[in-house]
Amino acid sequence: MGEYQKQGFWRSLNQAWRGLLHTWRTQGHMKFHVGAGIGVLFSAWWWQVSRFEWLILIAAIGCVIGSEVMNSALEIVVDMVQPDFHPLAGMAKDVAAGAVLVTTIQAIAIGLIVFFPRFFLLASKIF
Repeated sequence: MGEYQKQGFWRSLNQAWRGLLHTWRTQGHMKFHVGAGIGVLFSAWWWQVSRFEWLILIAAIGCVIGSEVMNSALEIVVDMVQPDFHPLAGMAKDVAAGAVLVTTIQAIAIGLIVFFPRFFLLASKIF
């Protein structure tokens, strides 16, 4: 790998981190999704889920956070191209937000499948 390629890689990595930090600073939903993801990971550790369940949970968290980042990127581009209200610009934002909703529903379903039996078992021991 040449020196230029190394600089390109590190520059790209820095820009990616800058984008993530921008999303973190400006998007309340990003903070919520990251917090929820941390809660899920803590729960997975607490309940000692299987390796396969870890993989599925991590993938679900990544999908939600990734879709939130892409939604934020699309909103930035739409605002740049169409600063005034336009129905199609609004629809583009709504569709991107819908993608976040789909991945969030998916993640919730995965979380229920992984954790509900454990909660049910705990509740049956308590009650």
